[in-house]
Amino acid sequence: MPDTDLLPLLRERLTGVYSPLLADTQATLLFTAGGVANWTVDISDGRASARGGGPANPTTTVRAPLDVLRAVVSGERSGVRAFLDGALTVRGNLAIALQLDGLFPGDPSDVTRTMTRSVGAGGIRTFYLEAGPADAPPVVLVHGLSATNASMLPLIPALSRDYRVLAPDLPGHGGTEATGASHAARYLGDWLAAFVRETCDRPAVLVGNSLGGRTSLETALNDPALVRGLVLLCPAVAFRRLRQLVPFVRVLPDELAALPVRIPRALAMRGLRGLFADPTRIPEAWLAAAMDEFIRVLSVRANRLAIFSALRNIYLDEPFGESGFWSRLPALEPPALFVWGAQDVLVPAGFSRFVTDAVPASETVVLDACGHVPQFEHTERTVGLIRDFLAAL
Repeated sequence: MPDTDLLPLLRERLTGVYSPLLADTQATLLFTAGGVANWTVDISDGRASARGGGPANPTTTVRAPLDVLRAVVSGERSGVRAFLDGALTVRGNLAIALQLDGLFPGDPSDVTRTMTRSVGAGGIRTFYLEAGPADAPPVVLVHGLSATNASMLPLIPALSRDYRVLAPDLPGHGGTEATGASHAARYLGDWLAAFVRETCDRPAVLVGNSLGGRTSLETALNDPALVRGLVLLCPAVAFRRLRQLVPFVRVLPDELAALPVRIPRALAMRGLRGLFADPTRIPEAWLAAAMDEFIRVLSVRANRLAIFSALRNIYLDEPFGESGFWSRLPALEPPALFVWGAQDVLVPAGFSRFVTDAVPASETVVLDACGHVPQFEHTERTVGLIRDFLAAL
């Protein structure tokens, strides 16, 4: 096999392979090492084939030096790890790249390798990532609004050495199907509870960022027997004030999001950078991949409806009263660690004092020089906090 040609290896790895995750997928992926070193993988109805040269309009572009591409395709190196190490970049449909990476299995003894899975949870076909020993205590990572499970990738390699790590896409996000239901906290919490029941043989620790934190809290409040513990990274809690627009937002129909809206990429990128206290800490390749995925997900009408519904319900989340979030929070049973970003512009760290008042037994950490996504901006510190919390359970 010529060392300069990836095609024989691609064909060897893909021939005869069928993936139910890709059963309804039509996609074209470009693998490129630059210049004329280009190869195409065509995906159709669950099967993949390879050919030389590059397609005109690839669904996804995977770019890396040839030795890295060969290591990933052969299974010697995880594509996820190569991406996190900065050795490989992905543009376009990131979910497809993750699903394809699952077709390149490596050393069976490497339990930390990230695999792609799908399961029915509450009637919703749910795409998720999994890594770690199959018999280890489960840890479920839940991402935030308009993101995907890729936003939890930095946590997977470090946690999967000792834990079974699962990272689902929320309904209407990434590779999980969207429904026409109102995406209120109760709906998402019930979906997450169903996911835990379907995938875990024992109570799981839920690690949620932003909306994923609110969803995890809802599951813990309603189904505490399913939850061994909670790590909440800048969770989207109910507004206590600035609720003047509630009557107006309440009458806005979710169907408003059905209208095709094109968000200028530069404007969306400015918003993404604003999630970080110091966006220069985040590799440009990661930001570009995240922006591609955001635009792709939002281009699908059903996804826009789901995301807009979730956004509306975050603002409409009742703070007080019999069903109010802050009234119910003191009943939280599982042990909880709350992590806040001192420079978070979406969920200010000032909420920490209200959480401490409501749940005195919980732990609270405020990270300096941190925005809304601590798992990216302060990965080592966040992993350390999570591992210490897990060890103490």
